[in-house]
Amino acid sequence: MTELLIKGGTVYTPDGPRRADVHVSDGAIVRVEPGLAIGPDGKQIDVDGMYVLPGAVDVHVHSRDPGFPEKEDFATMTAAAAAGGVTVVLDMPNTVPAVDSAGVLESKAALARSKAQVDFGLWGLIRSSTTPEQLEAMADAGAVGFKAYLAYSFSLSRKQVLYSPDDEDPDLEPPADYGTLARLAPVVAALGLPLAIHAEDPTVLAAFRRPLLTYDDLLESRPPEAEAVAVSAAAAVARESGAHLHIAHLSSALGLQAAEDAVKVGTSLSVETCPQFLLLTAQDFDQVGSAMKMLPPIRGAADREALVGGLKRGVISVVSTDHAPHTDEEKSRRFEDAPAGSPGVQTLYLSCLQLAKDLGDVWLAPRWVSQAPADLFGLSRSKGAIAPGFDADIVIVDPRGKTRVRPEHMRSRQRHGALEGKEFDFSIQSVFLRGERFAPGGKARGRMVRPALVAR
Repeated sequence: MTELLIKGGTVYTPDGPRRADVHVSDGAIVRVEPGLAIGPDGKQIDVDGMYVLPGAVDVHVHSRDPGFPEKEDFATMTAAAAAGGVTVVLDMPNTVPAVDSAGVLESKAALARSKAQVDFGLWGLIRSSTTPEQLEAMADAGAVGFKAYLAYSFSLSRKQVLYSPDDEDPDLEPPADYGTLARLAPVVAALGLPLAIHAEDPTVLAAFRRPLLTYDDLLESRPPEAEAVAVSAAAAVARESGAHLHIAHLSSALGLQAAEDAVKVGTSLSVETCPQFLLLTAQDFDQVGSAMKMLPPIRGAADREALVGGLKRGVISVVSTDHAPHTDEEKSRRFEDAPAGSPGVQTLYLSCLQLAKDLGDVWLAPRWVSQAPADLFGLSRSKGAIAPGFDADIVIVDPRGKTRVRPEHMRSRQRHGALEGKEFDFSIQSVFLRGERFAPGGKARGRMVRPALVAR
């Protein structure tokens, strides 16, 4: 039996922060009380003056593995996660091959187990051709939820999700649409899993399409109306079917209003946003450059303020990253040629601690990145809390430290991200996964997580 005592810190518990010691035995938390002691064979770590936080659960990451490991693989992505205090990642299904069946999900899980430094879960894909039986099989295989990419086609030969609005290629299966959602949402509801959407309406995008030569072109091509229309339409489907709708990477004030309106009329709906939308605005592009190119885009100051307000009010309950790296060479191309996406998993906790501190309550951060995500995705029997019986996924944070985001410290393959140069009033001192301290270059220890309750 291995024992660990984390002594003297301020622990964020399910009842809020308090001064306590955390006793860990064989990877699980057994006691959270002041004045604890362990035997001579145990290991004690003194963390006086530190915060002791539950490991973060990033519900929206793109490992690029399999398919594009030169951009990122499970090893580099989860090493970045661990360095930033993220101990569970939920990987999106648009890898290659896309996770559209139980067999692909099981194959991807095996690949992840061989590389992952932290625990992981896998999303399943909803295509326009997806059947109820495929959803049920993916749920049985452990899918944490199902994602529909509105406006994104599917290459039948490459088994890849693509944004190809003009292509008449017969190889491309049309995107999942609101009809697809209406057909499959009752099945998702019966499975008890969330239905997530990339919320951009394809007809609105088609009306505003243009060459993307500048950042203003990008903003004009992805107007907030596209997000709001998608949220409203998908919410109507969810409300009728009883499915729980999850809005990924919300970026606009208009989209937020659509989500709030849907909740007011009884829709079961949750919203995530991302640090880049909470900390940056379009005005930062001149300084940040193409590292800021992403979909949906980072918008104006009014959108940022609305999202911060929605987070503070609890309308937005989860902060994730949409971690979506490419190579630094790809991102250094001319704006029109640079792919969309940025890394972010390594800076999730620090950015949220800073935002929560600026809002006047630093303890909001573990709610946004740990407690709420674990609750939402059926992981709250073992993840998202520092309490007896939970996995000892623990992050030690120095509230007196400083961290500047520098490329040489980033563990993702893409080292130059949208938050490069940001400074936070905290530093991460240690990260534990099931009671074992993370060390760079260590063995793969990640396990696949599955939702605790899947209703039939």
